[in-house]
Amino acid sequence: MRHKTLAMAELLAAIAQWWVAAPGTALTAVAGRSVDTSWGRVDSQDWNDQRRRMVDEQLKARDITDPRVLGAMLAVPRHLFMPESGRAEAYADTPVPIGHGQTISQPYIVAFMTQALDVAPGHRVLEIGTGSGYQAAVLSVLARDVFTIEIVAPLAALARETLASLGYRNVHVRTGNGYLGWPEEAPFDRIIVTAAPDQVPPALVEQLKIGGVMAIPIGSSSQELRVLRRTADRMEVLRTLPVRFVPMTGKPR
Repeated sequence: MRHKTLAMAELLAAIAQWWVAAPGTALTAVAGRSVDTSWGRVDSQDWNDQRRRMVDEQLKARDITDPRVLGAMLAVPRHLFMPESGRAEAYADTPVPIGHGQTISQPYIVAFMTQALDVAPGHRVLEIGTGSGYQAAVLSVLARDVFTIEIVAPLAALARETLASLGYRNVHVRTGNGYLGWPEEAPFDRIIVTAAPDQVPPALVEQLKIGGVMAIPIGSSSQELRVLRRTADRMEVLRTLPVRFVPMTGKPR
């Protein structure tokens, strides 16, 4: 099992470097050698082509420039994190319902938030709102560990199963109240919230390292995505963007 985990990590890192240097190369010849993974066997050439177009037309054509983020978005099979009934829209420039009143975010927003976090290989990342597990999978390519919390139990269970079946061994899924964070694993280098509370939950501020970065949508009828950095005495606003996320459920105890 450890051998397979290392192979997946090496493969994804190689794809991230390869895509920027040679986007026309076949996915099965990464880093000059043949590769074989469980998701590769079910990932048809048509899905590969759709994912390339997503990266080229929705991300690179806009303001997503980080080669590691582009590589991660190319590497993760988005359609496998969606119900079969919605897979035709997997690589479209739109959010897609995944059941239980939740959605998988628009690819551009996933890439934008990921790029804004500036995740380094040694980072430990907390995600609030696992949903399908797709955002966690993208982050797992870039970070050391991803800890992700989902309040909707069936979604958490399905995401855990999907991530495990696709080999994302550095993602840890918990069913619970995201407002409370994951205190026993804190502090975190980065925090990402994929549902909108009315204000930044105090527990998440406390669990973010000094100098750490958080990306979080704030608001109800009108929302903005805030990219924040924690300093010794406050949360510094780095960037904002108008967005529309599902409301964050659960409350601080």
